Amino acid sequence: MSSKTHYEFKPYNVGRWIIWGFFALVLAVAPLLFTSSLSHTMLSQVGIAIIACLSYNLLLGQGGMLSFGHAVYTGMGSFLAIHTLNRVSGGDLGLPVSLVPVAGGLAAAVFAVVFGWVTTKKAATPFAMITLGVGELVWAMSLMFPEFFGGEGGISGDRVTGSKPFGITFGPQVQLYYLIAVYTIICTALMFAFTRTPLGRMLNAVRDNPERVEFVGYDTQMVRYIAFIIAGFFAGVSGGLAALNFEIVTAEVVSAHRSGAYLLFTFLGGATFFFGPILGGVLMVLAFVLLSEFTKAWLLYLGLVFLFMVMYAPGGVASLIMMNLRVASFGMLRRIWASYLGLLGTALVILVGAGAMIEMVYHLQLNAALGNELKFMGATLNAKGLNSWFGSVFVLVTGLGLFELARRQFVHDWGEIQTDIEKEIKRREAL
Repeated sequence: MSSKTHYEFKPYNVGRWIIWGFFALVLAVAPLLFTSSLSHTMLSQVGIAIIACLSYNLLLGQGGMLSFGHAVYTGMGSFLAIHTLNRVSGGDLGLPVSLVPVAGGLAAAVFAVVFGWVTTKKAATPFAMITLGVGELVWAMSLMFPEFFGGEGGISGDRVTGSKPFGITFGPQVQLYYLIAVYTIICTALMFAFTRTPLGRMLNAVRDNPERVEFVGYDTQMVRYIAFIIAGFFAGVSGGLAALNFEIVTAEVVSAHRSGAYLLFTFLGGATFFFGPILGGVLMVLAFVLLSEFTKAWLLYLGLVFLFMVMYAPGGVASLIMMNLRVASFGMLRRIWASYLGLLGTALVILVGAGAMIEMVYHLQLNAALGNELKFMGATLNAKGLNSWFGSVFVLVTGLGLFELARRQFVHDWGEIQTDIEKEIKRREAL
């Protein structure tokens, strides 16, 4: 009997190619649409933040490892990258500036090899506490060894150095942005590919049921350890890009609040979806650069947003998008847009009332020498005036009451839609 060999080729995932092409297109045309120097600087920081949040999500979202010390690896990548850049500037190292972030990534991976071996021996809460301790240890060391960390002044460098192929000096911000954009698309693709490998799938299994993984013969600590090293490498690449972008690295890059920022914005973006940290990286830059310019109380607003998301959307922005895409795919989104308008309108009323009170408190604490009056959303408020406080409280209470009514209507409409979707799914399965 003759046997024939058949070759089967898996068809291309057209939707995936469209999404990745759109992502690359956005990175390519963004500086052409936003041409100011501030825009190019913000776009560069967005690319850096995307890589950092995605690397953190390899631990949190993919592996269920809550880390409070991820800034150790982005920060050490920054320090090693700036030292490498200075070696290139001094003529001691013939490395192109464009590869300096890779040096930062490799250095961070080495630190991940050392620290990760101890850290990943435990999981869950002990893992989180160990990462917190390692983070505090490295931050303390950054002030104890000024020869390496530069002390309080940090270490500066000059990215306009080394060879200049095709006249690219990386002096203009737009040139550096495109370098960051290339690293962003490559690192994003590599991390996405990792999540589709057997190791990436096993990391998900370790996250969901480590006892069963051990039962079938896998070493859960080794799986976490390898993922930790990979996450450290990409974190170091992000830190190396940041060193090129700012041309200075200080002890702040390994601080606890930097690690907290990665955690907070990865969660806000949506740790359960791969593209969630991408949204989180964008939100991080918008909060740190734009929101901080509008108000001194920006951290308080950020905390309130985080609290709101934990209460009403624990899956982050990405989960909201995916849930509504599911509703839209069944053609039922039009049935709920009025409820969304109600929620948005009443939420804005709450924001106006609460924001007025917050701004008056901050004005009394920080700007009392400028007088009692302040401007808020085009209105003049008196921080010591009874009318301003009474009006703010009235607006806040009214907004809360209306929001609760709108929320109940939304829950009712959403429940009916989900019921109809389940009926439609069963009808299609019956056919």
